[in-house]
Amino acid sequence: MFKKTSTGFIKTKILFFIVFSMCFFSCKTKPHTIIVWTDKAEMASYIEHFNNSQEKIRAVLVYKERLALSFPVQKDEKSPDVVIGSFLMNSLTKRTFLPVNSLMDTKNASQKIDFSVFYPSLLQYGQIDNTQYLFPVSFNLPLIMFSEKNEPFIPDSSSLELEEIKEAAGTFNAKNGNGTFSKMGFAPSWNADFVYTAAKITGADFMEIGKSFGWNLTALENTIDFMREWTKEFNTSSESETDFSFKYLYTPPYKQIMSGRCLFAYSRSNEFFALTAEQIADADFRWLSSEGEIFAEDDITSAGIYRKTREKTAAKTFLRWILSEKTQKELLDRTKEHNLSVHKFGICDGFSSIRTVNERYFPVHYKNLLGNLPGENAILAPLPLPPRWESLKSRVLIPYLSDAIKDEPPRKMQTIDDRLKMWSKQFN
Repeated sequence: MFKKTSTGFIKTKILFFIVFSMCFFSCKTKPHTIIVWTDKAEMASYIEHFNNSQEKIRAVLVYKERLALSFPVQKDEKSPDVVIGSFLMNSLTKRTFLPVNSLMDTKNASQKIDFSVFYPSLLQYGQIDNTQYLFPVSFNLPLIMFSEKNEPFIPDSSSLELEEIKEAAGTFNAKNGNGTFSKMGFAPSWNADFVYTAAKITGADFMEIGKSFGWNLTALENTIDFMREWTKEFNTSSESETDFSFKYLYTPPYKQIMSGRCLFAYSRSNEFFALTAEQIADADFRWLSSEGEIFAEDDITSAGIYRKTREKTAAKTFLRWILSEKTQKELLDRTKEHNLSVHKFGICDGFSSIRTVNERYFPVHYKNLLGNLPGENAILAPLPLPPRWESLKSRVLIPYLSDAIKDEPPRKMQTIDDRLKMWSKQFN
């Protein structure tokens, strides 16, 4: 009797051990899986690093070239758990993403994302009615580049205002004996994106309204008038600007400023810092600003948790991981160390939304940034824009501005409303 009981007891222990082992190894070999939708190619490398750094969660990347237009999720499509990309703040945000205040309000330090590490304006960009739906991940800034040999023409500051750019460019101008320009500092007509940014920083307030967008008409008209006067005062005419550009400015912007023919070229941070050290060895830049404020480019990269996720805890873990200073330092170092083919400027092709990452680590990789980073309150985020903003901007706003700033606009120039109607017929 004793032997039978003993044998049964041993068998029970063995059976329990087998079941326990199966559960243990089953749990170990089947981590939680989260799906990450993104329009950022760099996320492939980041997710690889995340998966290699721990075993409890596996992230799977799904690349969406037109991410902002992917919502609501189609019924026959596997929905995401985490979404990271551009133009996510719009009228669909509340219906698409979960509030993430719990990641900021928790008293558990290891489970918390500290709101104070972010640039204030970028953090507010992801809020609706004081509820946080999106965290900022990265951003870019507009800038004006020039050759170091022309430094005497440039005001001694880290940023340039429109009036300063106009005056410096006009001072740089020079003409041949026949009255044609041999040097032209800068012309508004050379880059419609420059005019668009100028409108933004002077109060045009482009914003989502329904499926389209609205703007401050007075501010936009003031910008157009400023550009026309600039052309007339310093560059004679829009035709002269076009002729000069055709004759001399057929090379990339960084080569244009080195040629000695022009003073300035307009760019943005991810374009400037994507150039090699050799290409910008003799180049410098100033941020394009208004009254000391610099508007972030429209395509701010944000991160959120999809409202219908079944992996909320794992999704939060992933956000805590990517929005930590330690992780982002590792990502910057890893990109440089491995010379990755997807190498792009900074974090997700831009500055980090975490101030200390920019201040401590970016100057290590980009010497031009040493002592040249804007303060935390200098950066302003754009207003929410429609999901189709890239199309609206390139097909409606930019063509309009290109025509409107000419000193002699086309006789039958289309208004923004005219162009919007045409756009709606083609793309809605």
